Amino acid sequence: MSSQTPRDFTPESGGPTDVAPIGRTGAKPPHEMTADEERGNIDWDEIAADADFKKLLVAKIRFIAPTTIFFLVYYFALPILVGWFPEFMKTKVGNVNYAYLFALSQFLMAWVVAAIYVGKAAGWDKAADAILAKFKK
Repeated sequence: MSSQTPRDFTPESGGPTDVAPIGRTGAKPPHEMTADEERGNIDWDEIAADADFKKLLVAKIRFIAPTTIFFLVYYFALPILVGWFPEFMKTKVGNVNYAYLFALSQFLMAWVVAAIYVGKAAGWDKAADAILAKFKK
């Protein structure tokens, strides 16, 4: 048997998420650390008590709760409208009826909500990074 290190067949893209090659030396990047290796780097209880963290949580809840309620009401409105107002939903608009238009609008609504969420989440990520920066040792 050979004493050489076996060849690592893991593809390398050069991205930050590349799997560590066999025989790598040096410190692990943060995204590869286990929970035990990361323990003690940041005091999560102190962060949870921080006023900026609490503001971040409130901001997220103020967006997520009403948006979720809106989404659910809009989503379940179609079967309710079709069940309670079938004649109205059968009304033709061009070659399609209101039920089909409403169903198609749900796709548009989901994409719009997702786009707004992505924008909001980017802001929350920046706020979270700023909070973490205050507590890094």
